[in-house]
Amino acid sequence: MPITVEKLTAKKREALRLDQWPVWECAPSTFPWHYDQEESCYILEGEITVTTADQTVRLSPGDYATFSKGLDCQWQVDSAVRKHYLFR
Repeated sequence: MPITVEKLTAKKREALRLDQWPVWECAPSTFPWHYDQEESCYILEGEITVTTADQTVRLSPGDYATFSKGLDCQWQVDSAVRKHYLFR
């Protein structure tokens, strides 16, 4: 269950209608997380390190990440984060 990360073109951001997705904010912190559903998110601000049993991913502004359903991970919010998100 890998975490996928990509940079989106302006056209793809517009097609996804990211500006209509909810926004989540979090102060610097560390916490475990389990995904009951797949999540896609677009990082607006902040720096996050997400660690699973198989990989460590660093997220920063402009990153579009997808987390698989069933994924267990540890979130380390290094600087205050704002992200658009959508669960499916």
